[in-house]
Amino acid sequence: MAELIRWGIIGTGTIARKFAEGLAFARGAELRAVGSRTRDTAEAFGERYQIPNRHESYESLAADPEVDVVYIATPHPWHKENSMLCLRAGKAVLCEKPFTVNQEEALELVACARAEKRFLMEAMWTRFLPVIGEVRRLVQSGAIGRPVLMRGDFGFYGDYEEDKSAFLPELAGGALLDVGIYPISLASMIFGSSPSDIISAASLGRLGTDELNVVTLVYPQGEMAITSSAIRLETPQDAVITGEKGSIHIHAPFWCAEKITVSLEGKEPEVIEMPLQGNGYNYEAEAVMEALLADELESPLMPLDESIALMGILDKARKQWGLRYPMERGEWNNRV
Repeated sequence: MAELIRWGIIGTGTIARKFAEGLAFARGAELRAVGSRTRDTAEAFGERYQIPNRHESYESLAADPEVDVVYIATPHPWHKENSMLCLRAGKAVLCEKPFTVNQEEALELVACARAEKRFLMEAMWTRFLPVIGEVRRLVQSGAIGRPVLMRGDFGFYGDYEEDKSAFLPELAGGALLDVGIYPISLASMIFGSSPSDIISAASLGRLGTDELNVVTLVYPQGEMAITSSAIRLETPQDAVITGEKGSIHIHAPFWCAEKITVSLEGKEPEVIEMPLQGNGYNYEAEAVMEALLADELESPLMPLDESIALMGILDKARKQWGLRYPMERGEWNNRV
């Protein structure tokens, strides 16, 4: 990386800590600032990761002249607001997944980025892992023939107290937005983001959010993706892509994979291992920095129109279950 890119982080929770740790492995990155809602949490986070600029408000971080790009690590309902704050302050933005709460918010956020002519990307870090890049290459090269079926799941057993935010409707909780976005985004990478049909079902828990769901995506040429996610059930957390000439097994946990097995007709299965450098978050950070140095406004691997389409898929699944969040006003958007 020829130039140093200065990062700021909004939020100080678990995902912010993971990103800060990953950023230490990203070439050309400097973690310059952190923004929190209180001075104490900003100071504690800054001390832990040796961050010089510590802001007790998000507005103060957005105005920091020593920050080039901001990672948004706040809960889902504040992604749009916090991202737009930074975009309007002239910062590039990497926004944690899911991109927003719904497609309507995603459209507003992307419109803001394009009006401000600032870089914006959804932080789907799995997309940028080395082994997922190899999966993409294999599929695009026709190694397994035309891909026709994908199966992927991400489920963990969450505790109602320790993992409380994952269940709360006021935080847009539930398995789909929390972890279901991972297999659905993988399906989008393989088959595209415009399924012709969506068939889904969910088990809503005691707080009213989905604790288990299955989403089947049907594509125009008959391809299918079967995805599931859960926050009260430990699942295998792997993924398999099957084509007309073979298959690719992405070993668990597929969302931070380091190993795949490629099985082709008439050949012995081949195991490909690509260990992570750092914790994996560094790869998406490097992709953002490369885009900034090239004066690009979005990533070719995680384009904004795809993030908008993915939020539409999540909306349609939730509509089938009747799951709406308190911050969603009025009727379902006509696009859903």
